[in-house]
Amino acid sequence: MSAVATPVSPMLVRLAAEKATGALLRDHGTLYLVDGRVVHAESPAAPGVDVLLTTGGRLPREGWDEAVDRAGAHRAVGRFLVDSGRLHDGELEICHLGAVFDAAFFALSPTSGPTRFRYGVGHWFGTVRPVSAEAVERETVRRRELLDAVWPYASVDTAPVVPRPAAPGQSIGVRQRALLAAADGRRTPAELARLLGRPAFHTLLDVRRLAAAGLVRTPLEPEPEPESVPPAPALFPAPPVTDPDIALLRRLRDALEAHL
Repeated sequence: MSAVATPVSPMLVRLAAEKATGALLRDHGTLYLVDGRVVHAESPAAPGVDVLLTTGGRLPREGWDEAVDRAGAHRAVGRFLVDSGRLHDGELEICHLGAVFDAAFFALSPTSGPTRFRYGVGHWFGTVRPVSAEAVERETVRRRELLDAVWPYASVDTAPVVPRPAAPGQSIGVRQRALLAAADGRRTPAELARLLGRPAFHTLLDVRRLAAAGLVRTPLEPEPEPESVPPAPALFPAPPVTDPDIALLRRLRDALEAHL
C-alpha cells in the first residue's frame, strides 16, 4: 500500500494481498472481505445502513425489515432493495459506501485488543461495490488527519455534547444547528449520529468544529502529575499566584486560529 506509509492494519494489508474472503474482527468493529476487497463494515460506534436509510426518511422501516426477512439468508439485502424498486442503484451505492467508510474508520481505530480473521464468513447485506483495502486505509488516515486539523483533542468525541451560548454575531450552518438542537447534555456524538440518521464521522467532525468555535463545552484535559521534587527554601515570602486556566486559554487560542 504505497499510499499509506504506515498501514493502519497490517493484517488487512496481508489479507488484501492474499485475496482473502472472510471477516476481520477488531475491538471497535468488523470488516468483511471478498477476494481481498472490503465489501461491508460495521461498528457499534457508527449507524448502519438501516439507520441511514430509515431515519432519514428515504426508506420506511417496514421496507427494510421485509428486505432483511426475504433476502438476508441469501446475503442479498442490498440487491433486493433495488430489484423491488425501493431504491435506485446509485442511491444504494452511495449510501452503502458512506456506511462502509464510516464504520471502517472506527473499526480501524488504534486498539490494544486482538485482531482476528474468520475465513469464509460473509455478511447478510451482500456485496454492493467492493472497495480496495488501500482505499479504505487511505480514507481512514485522511479522516484522522482532518479531525486533528479541526480540533486536536479527541476527548470531545466520546463526551456528552453540551451546547454553549454563541457569541454576538456568531453564526453556524443548518446541519450544525440541528446537531446542537438535539444535544441535551447527555447524548454523545455517536448517540446523536443515530438519532439524526447521520454518519458518525461527519457528526464527530461537526462536534470538533463546534468545539473549535467555542459552541460546545469541551472536557478538560487531565493535568500532568507533579514531580516529587522538594521545594527550594524561599528567601522572601512568595506573593500569592492564581494559576490561569490553561485548558481555557488553549481552547481560546485554537478557536481564534480556526477562524483565521
